[in-house]
Amino acid sequence: MIVIGGGLAGLSSAVALAEAGFRVRLLEKRPHLGGRATSYVLPGGEHVDNCQHVTLGCCTNLEDFYRRVGAADQIRFFDRLLFAAPDGQRGAIASAALPPPLHMAPSFMSFPLLGWADKRAIAQALLSIAVSGGRPADLASDFAGENITMLAWLEKHRQPKRAIRRFWEVILVSALDEELDHIDARYGIDVFWKAFLSTRSGYRVGIPRVPLGDLYEGCRKSLAAQGGEVQLRAGARGFLVADGRVKGVEREEGSVETADYYLASVTQDVLPELLPAEIVQREPVFLNLRNLRASPITGVHLWFDRTVMSEPFLTLLDSTTQWVFNKTHLSRSEGAGGEDGGQYLQLVISASYSLASRSRQDIIALCLEELRDVLPTTREATLVKGTVVKEMSATFSPAPGSDQWRPLQKSPLPGLFLAGDWTSTGWPSTMEGAVRSGYLAAEAILSEAGTPRKFLQPDLRAEGLARLWARGCRE
Repeated sequence: MIVIGGGLAGLSSAVALAEAGFRVRLLEKRPHLGGRATSYVLPGGEHVDNCQHVTLGCCTNLEDFYRRVGAADQIRFFDRLLFAAPDGQRGAIASAALPPPLHMAPSFMSFPLLGWADKRAIAQALLSIAVSGGRPADLASDFAGENITMLAWLEKHRQPKRAIRRFWEVILVSALDEELDHIDARYGIDVFWKAFLSTRSGYRVGIPRVPLGDLYEGCRKSLAAQGGEVQLRAGARGFLVADGRVKGVEREEGSVETADYYLASVTQDVLPELLPAEIVQREPVFLNLRNLRASPITGVHLWFDRTVMSEPFLTLLDSTTQWVFNKTHLSRSEGAGGEDGGQYLQLVISASYSLASRSRQDIIALCLEELRDVLPTTREATLVKGTVVKEMSATFSPAPGSDQWRPLQKSPLPGLFLAGDWTSTGWPSTMEGAVRSGYLAAEAILSEAGTPRKFLQPDLRAEGLARLWARGCRE
């Protein structure tokens, strides 16, 4: 078994197949594992993630993957979400003892960063999601039969502009890496149903306490246990196809490797480059991948000469910067700062189209200006070092109609299987979606081999009133 690509999709499928007894060779062109969710070392010795990635309590397959590779204890979970406005005002949302979907109502009602008109409109829209079991009937466009955008759905539900800007946009742009007028409403509603409404723990934020690359060391051991291996700096030039079937993989240095099955775990724009042009043109599954548009994420890394932030993380309102992560805190078991030995913050900006052409210096200056409003201590602090990481193709855009272009894990080319968050998983482009694709690909390969086995984990079960409503909507 040969797996091309060492991102989360490739790693999860490789680990699952190794557990099933397959001898897996994983080829990754980069010098590290993790794909777009990885880390590396700067020339000064600092470990940085290409962008801070988080998990949620509702990400059941990502949690399962971390458990399989021995990394579950490297994730810290937080039950309280803290928001900050430019005027310095703070607000928190957390779960209470009420049954879902009412468990977050007390903190939401007392949330100081929204007005009563905003809260009333938001509550009505959330209720329409909850009573429908996460499947409201008004998602389809009246004229095209295609799902409407999230912004159109919110406008249909009479959401005030401030409610959209300070609630829906803050959560969904970060979760889906896209602007509201380009998000399929089904995906946006899924975020709120699975993370905030159906269960008490779905919203919990899990953040790695180690560099992302360290989470994947257990993958090597899993593959080695079955005689497999991970090869880094091992790029693939393309698949060799004969008699309508994949017969081998040509590596960049010219050698050819063969196996019984091949799994392409690369991005949707790279896959067609690995296949003969005539096959791409002949097979709509491959040709239609060009219809999936990419969305960017920008990570900004800042090192200060002193402690400037006490919270583990903050979500910013009315700012270009969306999240601020206190990396010094998150990498320690105790203590929020650097004990005046300095502090490292990582900022995340999803759907960062406006930053694509801006220089590193301009982006850092913009972020520092916004931090001075929400973290006043930064006004006196000295910025020791700063760097910017732009991932221009971080995810695929979850636009209305995008699901029709997402292929199944079993490709139309015999011998070739597909894994990636862009394949058909039922989830958008997230780490959870990537792992789901890896597990589904492993299941497809095992079924083809005549030894079927299940790896995919179910979603969290709805609880309380949400469970009754969901059951009623599906009966």
